[in-house]
Amino acid sequence: MILEGQKIKGAILAALADPEMVSILDYAMYKSKSVNDIIKETNIPHTTAYRKIKWLLDEKLLVVDKISISTDGKKYSLFQSMFRSISVTYENAKVTINVERNIDPTTVLTERFFSFKE
Repeated sequence: MILEGQKIKGAILAALADPEMVSILDYAMYKSKSVNDIIKETNIPHTTAYRKIKWLLDEKLLVVDKISISTDGKKYSLFQSMFRSISVTYENAKVTINVERNIDPTTVLTERFFSFKE
């Protein structure tokens, strides 16, 4: 799928230029991960990880896949990358970004809807 919006194009280019954001997106690509899992795996400092994850969420490059409750009653989110692959082409002053979605939004909504218990 070729992206047309300038805002999403700018966000993707900014994320790809940042090695820490790339590692967050890579780690959360195939399976939903918590912030703590991402921090442990990528060795990104806590404050930086939270800031960059928030930015990726705001730019819709990362999504909250699930919200879970730990054994001690604390709520935490599991994140997943929106895209499986990103291809950037620059030709004749035109930037073309082709992406393969990692998550189908309708599948996520359907799973959440049917996961509610009566």
